[in-house]
Amino acid sequence: MTERGPVVPEDSQASYDRFHFAPAYRVGDTLYVSGVIGSGESPEDEFASAFESLARVLDSAGFSLGDVVEMTSFHVDMSKTLGAFMAARDNAMSAPWPAWTAIGCTELAIPTGRAEVKVTAVLQS
Repeated sequence: MTERGPVVPEDSQASYDRFHFAPAYRVGDTLYVSGVIGSGESPEDEFASAFESLARVLDSAGFSLGDVVEMTSFHVDMSKTLGAFMAARDNAMSAPWPAWTAIGCTELAIPTGRAEVKVTAVLQS
C-alpha cells in the first residue's frame, strides 16, 4: 500500500491543529509542500529563511532540496526582489534545477511577506 498522509513537523503541529493546514502531504515517493514564507528585515534574509524552512519540511519527511522537481513562487513587487530570490534559491539549491514558475501577486497570507514558495519533490531511486 502506498504511504499517504500529511507531514507535520513538530514545530508546525499547533498551526496544523488550529488552521487545518498541512505543511506537506506525502503520496508514496512524492511530497507536495505547501507555500513557505520566510522572515527577515531584508529580502535577502527573508528568502534565505524561506529556503531554510523549506529544507526543514522536506527533511522531516526524508526528502531534501535535491529531490525538488517543481517549484512555484509567488512574489509581491516581483520586479524589485526577483534577483534576491534567485540568489537565495541558488545558494540553497543546485543543478539539476527544478521546473519553476514565478508569479507576481498583490498579497500573501503573511502581509509583510515578499515571496512564498511551494514545491513538489520526488525521492530519487
